[in-house]
Amino acid sequence: MIELKPVDRGNWEEVLLLKVKKEQEHFVPSVAVSLAKVYIKPDGDDVEYLPFAIYAEGMMVGFIMHAFEEQSDNMYWINGFLIDEKHQGKGYGKRAMIEMISWIEERFPHSRETRLTVHQENQKAAVLYKRLGYLPTGDVYEGEIVYKRERIQ
Repeated sequence: MIELKPVDRGNWEEVLLLKVKKEQEHFVPSVAVSLAKVYIKPDGDDVEYLPFAIYAEGMMVGFIMHAFEEQSDNMYWINGFLIDEKHQGKGYGKRAMIEMISWIEERFPHSRETRLTVHQENQKAAVLYKRLGYLPTGDVYEGEIVYKRERIQ
């Protein structure tokens, strides 16, 4: 079972210890950088950031963040997503993505789609996202390919 728990006073230090394999470091920002976005708001004052720790069977295995503009119907992003190097290859990534998509769609019923970006060299992530219904939009954001998944009605 996968569970998403907000990053808070009780788990922030543990979440900062999560890391990907050395060869994956350029694919995703560190958890510290993702958490800084919550307060810095680099995408503007209207964007909210909600960071979550990913748990499997009660053990922290990863991190994922949702960024959104609530007044929109298409600005619902998944970013900062990573599974710790010790827990990769166990299906946690796919299950966490499914959980995050469901969480967004339940909380924001007016959203038409979710979006994310993928480093062009991160083929494993691209395959996962395509399996989950994400397709490239043709747009590029900060050097990464933008993918979107339309909400299934």
